[in-house]
Amino acid sequence: MKILAIEKNETGIDSNKIENLLVPEAKHVWNLYKNGTVREIYFTKTDHRAVLILECKDELSAEEILYTFPLVKENQIQFEIIPLKAYDGFERLFNI
Repeated sequence: MKILAIEKNETGIDSNKIENLLVPEAKHVWNLYKNGTVREIYFTKTDHRAVLILECKDELSAEEILYTFPLVKENQIQFEIIPLKAYDGFERLFNI
């Protein structure tokens, strides 16, 4: 199942703590990318929030995976989890 995960802004973040976690975070994401769990990752252009496409069994699995991220473990970021399904709008073309 494809899952869209969008970073949510947190209040009360510690910029020093975040700075110290950026390399471990990148290593963690790289390992998840190599094993196929993270399929795509981006930052939003306007406010530099992370946007990930995950391949997981279900929403619960996505949530469990996201909780392994160092920045999430340290309560510096959270993610909104949005399950995706295949576009079925092409079916309209065949119901003529």
